[in-house]
Amino acid sequence: MPDPTRLLTTLARAREASLDTPGRTGHLVALTDAAEVLVAGDLHGNLENFRRLLQLADLANQPQRHLVLQELIHGPHRYPEGGDRSHQLLDVVAALKCQYPRQVHLLPGNHELAQWTNRRIGKEEEVDLLDQFWQGVWQAYGDHAEEVYLAYLALFAVLPMAVRTANRVFISHSLPSALRVEHFDPAVLLLEEFPESELIPGGSIYSLLWGRDTQPSTARRFLEKVDADWLLTGHIPCEHGFAVPNDWQIILDSLGSPAGYCLVATDRPLQHSDLINAVQTFQVF
Repeated sequence: MPDPTRLLTTLARAREASLDTPGRTGHLVALTDAAEVLVAGDLHGNLENFRRLLQLADLANQPQRHLVLQELIHGPHRYPEGGDRSHQLLDVVAALKCQYPRQVHLLPGNHELAQWTNRRIGKEEEVDLLDQFWQGVWQAYGDHAEEVYLAYLALFAVLPMAVRTANRVFISHSLPSALRVEHFDPAVLLLEEFPESELIPGGSIYSLLWGRDTQPSTARRFLEKVDADWLLTGHIPCEHGFAVPNDWQIILDSLGSPAGYCLVATDRPLQHSDLINAVQTFQVF
């Protein structure tokens, strides 16, 4: 477990690095100086899968490769007292952002949004995931827990909501549903700070992180709105580590085994087949 004082410094540096990411406007990052990008799906505290993805990314030897990670918190791993250990992955990724500020991009999912805005996930859930996350932070950092927890929330508040590549790939945790896509305002992504109305049901940011619609017409309309051709998302569990629900979208799931990821060129035009061929999986034993 990192020293709390050092961790607070790391989280503050990661927050600043996120704000200073080259190509960032508001909460949207346009990749610069990138030949390819490795995009992972949801991780939910899975440190072992993260380590494997980091090895595959090989950032030190691939300076024009970028790494996009998403949805780090609210996982199945618990401390003996019952708290959620997924904050450990957040700690490690924050340090990675400091080490590779230009190449590493953390996208929040609906779970980070819920923790940040203190909106419980699923009213029928027997377990309060938000409270379990807090309990894990408290069990790990004791007297420093509140300060660390607030630093996590401050980091969540500045994370980019999407990454786009020069060859028109849009990377986000999800996309709005068919009922919400017409009301989705892509200009919101360019704001430095979000009005609260954008973070609750009915808001563009909320719909971007919570939607589960995979209809071809919805994906196509969303891409028209964000001026892109291809869509890489997470959010939806995939038995085989990924899914291809329509002709414009690939869903990635990096939580289990097989774990899916996409390593795709960003410096040349793409066809849908190029995206599919760029998807790979690995097994964890």
